Amino acid sequence: AVNDDTADFFMWEYFTSKRYYNVDASPYPIKQIGEIYSPWSSWKIVARSPLVGKPELDDFLEKVDSGVNYFKHHEEEAVNYISTELDYEEADAREWMKTVQFPPTVRGVKKSVVEKAIEVLGKAGVVDRARKHDTEAMIGIKSD
Repeated sequence: AVNDDTADFFMWEYFTSKRYYNVDASPYPIKQIGEIYSPWSSWKIVARSPLVGKPELDDFLEKVDSGVNYFKHHEEEAVNYISTELDYEEADAREWMKTVQFPPTVRGVKKSVVEKAIEVLGKAGVVDRARKHDTEAMIGIKSD
């Protein structure tokens, strides 16, 4: 989308986008113009409001939790999977594993996480800092 001008910019995790920085190696090269550390952990789930409380969403969240727990307790297997199936270099997969934060559950979000995300994205000029953001309305499932 960035390359065909249907999007002006995008934000993606560093190691995921790293392989696209090399114009010679990528059919879809991108330019890194900055770096923002995300103020949220890995595996944040966004769902439309009508899905909140539905058994299908609950089942999905349980399955993601199970996968995340397996992943974080089997680091060598995770590195192998990332470096062979997801087109990362093994060294990058290992570096990513050092930096990633896994939540105890993907179910729900703390209000403070949303507030911090708005603050960081506001400083980066991605969201309007002057606008009042209704963080309560942004959270379908709250966590402690």
